[in-house]
Amino acid sequence: MSRTQKIAFGVMLAFFVLAPLVLYPVFLMKVMCFALFACAFNLLVGFGGLLSFGHAMFLGTAGYAAAHSAKMWGFPPEAAILFGTFAAALLGLVTGLLAIRRQGIYFAMITLALAQMIFFFYLQAPFTHGEDGIQSVPRGRLFGFIDLANLWAMYATVLVMFVAGFLIIFRAIHSPFGQVLKAIRENEPRAISLGYDTTRYKFLAYLLSATLAGLAGATKAIVFQLASLTDAHWSMSGEVVLITLLGGMGTVFGPVVGALIVISMENYLAQFGAWVTIAQGVIFVICVLTFRRGVVGEIAHFLKKPL
Repeated sequence: MSRTQKIAFGVMLAFFVLAPLVLYPVFLMKVMCFALFACAFNLLVGFGGLLSFGHAMFLGTAGYAAAHSAKMWGFPPEAAILFGTFAAALLGLVTGLLAIRRQGIYFAMITLALAQMIFFFYLQAPFTHGEDGIQSVPRGRLFGFIDLANLWAMYATVLVMFVAGFLIIFRAIHSPFGQVLKAIRENEPRAISLGYDTTRYKFLAYLLSATLAGLAGATKAIVFQLASLTDAHWSMSGEVVLITLLGGMGTVFGPVVGALIVISMENYLAQFGAWVTIAQGVIFVICVLTFRRGVVGEIAHFLKKPL
């Protein structure tokens, strides 16, 4: 980790530790869940060059698995989150085997089609309760003694989950595995000529991205005590694309900044109803036209330091 990245990480950590003193903790927990989701997506598209239009299926699947296991089977929160993450990883394994051999728009369309299949399954499946979703999910006691009904205990748990997921992604990006991923993104034929099995590397990136997206979805279900169709809908896949591009695709900290901006807009502009979507569209167009690298990408370009 470079000096600039250490400073950026320190600022990010300090923000999430101190922000609850002035901002609503539930809002910040939502930001962290979506930031982890966007970081997982960015690992695939920003460093692997694979644009998925179906990443919401992992968020939604993990949410349903965690919520159902906690409410119907009585799983403690740590087991419910692990079960939800495992469910997303299993879905990533199956869908990855189907989609990963395709590239570009074909890969994007396959992931979208698979996600739509999963969405309609959840719409009809009895255990999801259709459009009502799984409500009143118990938070329970973490490790048997930390009562997550306490807002600050829940906040600390989400913060630990987010930081752990972020560091896993950071380590993956800066490992030899991550360097090969970047090589595949830049010039896959050359990576193949160097002897790398590019399909295997892309599949592993897809699987890791799905797993960490699942971690975000399972944590979100426990935080909000709800699992709904919204998290599995195609619009959620579009939202994570917006978050990543706005923050800075291919940067480490970009998705976190993007999540903070987008969730802040949704939270503080909610009174304007449908105009929030229009405002998001306008900001997205402005970003594409003027900040082509995203907020963090432009800052990194100005400093000439990786962020």
